[in-house]
Amino acid sequence: MDVFSGQQHEKRVSLVTGGAGFLGSHLTDRLLAEGHRVIAVDNLLTGSMRNVEHLAGNEDYRFIKHDVTDFLFVPGAIDFIFHFASPASPIDYLEYPIPTLKVGGLGTHNALGLAKEKGATFLLASTSEVYGDPLVHPQKEDYWGNVNPIGPRGVYDEAKRYAEAMTMAYHRFHRIDTKIVRIFNTYGPRMRLDDGRVVPAFIGQALRGDDLTVFGDGSQTRSFCYVADLVEGIYRLSQSETHDPVNIGNPKEMTIKQFAEKILARIETKSKIDYKPLPVDDPQVRQPDIERARELLGWEPKVDFEEGIEKTIEYFRNFLGLKS
Repeated sequence: MDVFSGQQHEKRVSLVTGGAGFLGSHLTDRLLAEGHRVIAVDNLLTGSMRNVEHLAGNEDYRFIKHDVTDFLFVPGAIDFIFHFASPASPIDYLEYPIPTLKVGGLGTHNALGLAKEKGATFLLASTSEVYGDPLVHPQKEDYWGNVNPIGPRGVYDEAKRYAEAMTMAYHRFHRIDTKIVRIFNTYGPRMRLDDGRVVPAFIGQALRGDDLTVFGDGSQTRSFCYVADLVEGIYRLSQSETHDPVNIGNPKEMTIKQFAEKILARIETKSKIDYKPLPVDDPQVRQPDIERARELLGWEPKVDFEEGIEKTIEYFRNFLGLKS
């Protein structure tokens, strides 16, 4: 007996934790397109069924509402486990600090335990936040980071660092086939308008005619990768032989002020820029070195910023019921 009972098993089966989230739902779409059957697991703390409603009735898709910090068992064969469950924005992990730590610790442990039992390949969604407020720029995978473990952002940063350590321990001790992707700022349709990240925040403010909130003087940098490019990199990593962490992100860096100005230029609005004090431990720079992804995966981003941001703006226009 298994989740896909009564069906032939010529297809690979992938389990995606956080499967109703922004990234998890896009990854699910890609896996289905590649011929996988997909089991999505999500407790809907920050995910939304809206992100996967288009999959209703798909015979190759199953959704299980479950908190992965509790014991995780799924009957039947599983070939890949993609561990994407976690609050992933400052607003979320400041509101849910303990669940954030638990999903990085207990959730990763449970997902790795399932991978061990099933003999599945395990891919951890880690983050550029493991580099903290970096003293090395751009950030390469061999940089150990500059993280404040007791600061307000530490609950996310250290949860992901611990998850990476546990993933490598399972690889070395239990010989599990593991992968670690370090995800840099990613944007696109299905982001939550109120999740506090800069892309939906600026687009939402501009569409509503509110001033764009820029923290500090706006000189801090970010590198924005469109979600389709990220998913391509993640899929290639899942099929690769490497076990070391790999940065997936767009190395084209821009300041937050430049990003705000680009949004104001693209959306007809009365909004202006409103400067506010910089939050505690907010990283001053963020830019991936992607040479490892280029060499091992043959990957680099293809979608330029103008194309990606236009698709994202259109998604939020529709979400808010506004005319183009």
